[in-house]
Order: sequence, then C-alpha cells, then structure tokens
Amino acid sequence: MLNSVNTKRLMGELKRMEKEPPAYVQLSGYERLDSWVLTIKGADTTLYAGETFHLRFSFPVNYPFESPEVVFIGKVPVHPHIYSNGHICLSILYNQWSPALTVESVCLSILSMLSSCEYKERPVGDSRYVLSASPSPKDTIWRFDDDSI
Repeated sequence: MLNSVNTKRLMGELKRMEKEPPAYVQLSGYERLDSWVLTIKGADTTLYAGETFHLRFSFPVNYPFESPEVVFIGKVPVHPHIYSNGHICLSILYNQWSPALTVESVCLSILSMLSSCEYKERPVGDSRYVLSASPSPKDTIWRFDDDSI
C-alpha cells in the first residue's frame, strides 16, 4: 500500500509526465498509481530511430527511497545491456539508485543508453540468464563493468 510520501511524489511525477514528457517519451497509461506504462521511441539518427518500445514501471511502497522495477514489455530492444525478457542492466535501477532520480530521469538514461549504442546484439549469456532469471530484475545481482555502451 502506498503511503502519503510516495503518493504525493508519484502524483507529482505523473502530472509532469502527462503535461511535459521528455522528447521521445510518452506516458501510455496506468492501471494504478504504482504501475505505469511508458512508450519510448528511438531517437532520430540512432540505431533505434523509428522503433517504439514500452516500459513498465512498478513502484514499491517505499519509493522514492527504493528504485522502481523497470522492464521492457512487448517488443524488447536488441541491445547489449537489455535482456530478451525485458530486464535492463543499468546501475541507476539498482545499486546506484538515488531518491533524487525520477521517472523522467530514468527514461532519459534508458534513451541515452539506446542512443549511444553502436551495434544491436543481446548481452552475453542472454539465453542462460532468461532461463534462470526471476520475473523481477531487482532479484538479480547485477555486475556493472561496461560503461562503453
């Protein structure tokens, strides 16, 4: 159950995403305040230009002090840091999370990750990971050793 702190924060972020979303990002909908779907489009002049993807944000009860669970749903981009089950290897979603981060900043980080990609391929060990991974990427112990993509 959400509390007054995270309800107020989420309402503010929701209003901002509805009124002034960043370029290439749009709020697609939400069933409840703690579960949103956002559409992200590949930026012009990138490998993902013209492609559309959907992200599901699931907010824990202690958001923003704990990161949201963020996964691609439906069509998943082929990217060295995105697994075919939609899990995203991005430090700010896990051990580098800060309450100062927002839905907007997470979307911009993911868009930046896509925009800077130079080749489309799945992460090493994708098939093995997908077979053994928990439904929640937050249950994975991630190693962040490649900032080049």
